[in-house]
Amino acid sequence: MTDFASVDSDSRSEKTALELLHELLFGLLLVTDGRTTELLETLLNEKLVVTVLRQERWDKETYIRESVLTGEKSGYIASHNVALVSSKHLPAPLFEKIADRQEGIGKTIGSNALRSFRKVVEAGRIDAADAVDLFRRPLRLQLPELRSQVPYKKYLIYFDREPGIQMLEYYNPDLVRHRLRRETGG
Repeated sequence: MTDFASVDSDSRSEKTALELLHELLFGLLLVTDGRTTELLETLLNEKLVVTVLRQERWDKETYIRESVLTGEKSGYIASHNVALVSSKHLPAPLFEKIADRQEGIGKTIGSNALRSFRKVVEAGRIDAADAVDLFRRPLRLQLPELRSQVPYKKYLIYFDREPGIQMLEYYNPDLVRHRLRRETGG
């Protein structure tokens, strides 16, 4: 078994194992149509809290919301997210909670036991300098010390026939290495 305590060593097999683990976990994160917050919490081994960076009314029925998810204890930034939330296609209690900025969208959906489904429309990796919001405007990611391309996923959340939320999530590419360092004391 590979000892991940020396992730930064020159050992070829350790680097290969880390790269394989990294690709496996991010592969799951980018294709899942479930609640990504739960997967991120599992990867980090801690609860995540939302910090709303910006939330404003886009038009009469729509909010745009930009936020980061951070580890409750560590403060580690796991993702930078942009959402377009349509009151017209959302259950009223959900829209009110989102508008109040009290908790993350995924947690709000789960805590209200709302039936929904998600459709991933785009996923991949990009350079941080190429990050954009849902309107294709440049976005400065709040992910520190980026050393590699940023994994991202864009998806729609449906509560009925029309999507109520469009989400774009950029994930910290150092998640796996961060968790291994914490677990091994490295």
